[in-house]
Amino acid sequence: MENILGALRHIIAESNITHIIWCSAILLVMLILAILHRCWSDDGVMLKRWRLLCLIPLIICGVHAYIYLMYALPLLAGFYPMYIIGILALLPIPFARRRIGYRISSLLTGLLSCLCGLYFMLTSPNSFNHTRESYTESFHSLVQDMDEHYVLKEWKEVDFQALEDKYMPAVEKAEKDQDPAKFAETVQMFCYEIHDGHVDAEVVLEPDDPATCFDIRDYGFATVRLDSGEVIAVCANKKAKKLGIEDGTVITKWNGKPVLKAAEDAPDQGEPVKSNADMLAVMNLDLVGGDTVEVSFIDKGGKEQTVTVSDSGSFKTKFKATARFRGLEPPISEEKLLEENFTTKMLDDKCGYLKITAEELDSVYEEYVGILTGDQKYAREIFREKLNGLKDQGMEYLVIDLRNNCGGYDEIGSALCDLLTDDDLYGQGLGIRKDGKYICVSDHGIHGTGEFADLQAVALTNCDCASAGDGLSLSLSKLPNVTLAGITDPNGCNQETGGISVLSDGIVTVYYPTGLVLNENGEPNIDTKPDRVSRDPVEVHIPFDREAAMKMFHDKEDYELDWAVEYLKGNTAQPPANAFARHLLAYFPS
Repeated sequence: MENILGALRHIIAESNITHIIWCSAILLVMLILAILHRCWSDDGVMLKRWRLLCLIPLIICGVHAYIYLMYALPLLAGFYPMYIIGILALLPIPFARRRIGYRISSLLTGLLSCLCGLYFMLTSPNSFNHTRESYTESFHSLVQDMDEHYVLKEWKEVDFQALEDKYMPAVEKAEKDQDPAKFAETVQMFCYEIHDGHVDAEVVLEPDDPATCFDIRDYGFATVRLDSGEVIAVCANKKAKKLGIEDGTVITKWNGKPVLKAAEDAPDQGEPVKSNADMLAVMNLDLVGGDTVEVSFIDKGGKEQTVTVSDSGSFKTKFKATARFRGLEPPISEEKLLEENFTTKMLDDKCGYLKITAEELDSVYEEYVGILTGDQKYAREIFREKLNGLKDQGMEYLVIDLRNNCGGYDEIGSALCDLLTDDDLYGQGLGIRKDGKYICVSDHGIHGTGEFADLQAVALTNCDCASAGDGLSLSLSKLPNVTLAGITDPNGCNQETGGISVLSDGIVTVYYPTGLVLNENGEPNIDTKPDRVSRDPVEVHIPFDREAAMKMFHDKEDYELDWAVEYLKGNTAQPPANAFARHLLAYFPS
């Protein structure tokens, strides 16, 4: 019971009290309407007035929408439950003079309204509408919103006033020039400087608006950095090949600069983990340049050549390279990834495969039971059925694919860990932020059943494995029979999203975390400090050399998955006996 009360306290702490008051006012009006009907049920004249009074909840919803949602449609979804209550108030009107009909309709209205009200109070978004403000006003409002509600302000040592002072001149210039693209670019740069995978700026611009420094260019090939430090071309098209640049060609200079130095000029993409950012910077070389770029490379004869490449205006090459680096084959979509969630198959006669693209269930009720109790029995049963199905097919070892996991609920990941260990381990704590301090109010753990504790597994992760996926990466790395592996570390964020600020004219919508997830030491779980050192590193780095790059980008093979299978077969160096010990070594290197 203590954990349940703590979880409720955590949920309410990240809700917006202003919107909860609005919802409570609507419910209070409906209660008054029910009392008035009882008093006026035998008075035909008063019942006519009562029918008009039933419009009040809907009118309150309309006023709320005008104040908080006008020109900010992205916020609408968070308020559906409250607005449904306003519509439900209309249900008893036709039955006002029918005793049985009114009893049934009012009972349904009351029951559904209470359920919607409870759900809204548990999910009330921390959303703020600044669409009717000017560029400078809305940017200032965003800074105030985040200064008050951004849950990691103290942990990441963010000085919002200093950031506002740094970026406000560019916002003022954008306002003076009426340049929405420059305004959007500045807000993006502000957000990325926080280096939190949950802080994101969604931009809506017109096709004829000026370009920003984040606009993708296509020079006919993409670039990746190998473990050796070499930079090579990948996904080269016919135009690039005619110039002598093919898949695997070593790139040496970009506009006359050494290529790695040029990559440092690429705009910050906000990666929380610095080592991930360094590796991905080379993939953003298309952002360093203009309509044309001078590229130097080593030709087949071993000599350095320089050619001029032009931007084709397409996004295909960048998207193709980015997808394959993440183990995907375009076209890709979030819907497709979610459809593949919890899918299983046998990779060969001994190796099973479980894909987890999100820690989500089909039932909101089941998800909230897990949050409140800390025991996700529904997810545990799903994973038990999946693993038993693979075992029946001959599984002796397992690959758990967490790449590109978009998160969800940490308790679902803990349910998988329950089956893979016979130990009790700390999972995560739900916390509240008060006066700049973090307080844990509900402890959620991993309680091993031992059913698959002897099953050797590799968990594949990458820089796009975030939030609850990041949490699952960390939990799995603590298990002695599981090895966390990847070319990059996980994203480096694990807090709960909830903050939304929509800025001037809806040009930019900024999302940020407002819910607190803590570790056993009462610190934010996983999220990087200002040093941007991963607190959830892979235990085994998957080698990324020329051969690996050619398999991924040229041959379109899933190199990481093939590596994991071979690793489990014992064709690569075996991991130390205790995987958790490897995890500790990441914090305390010799």
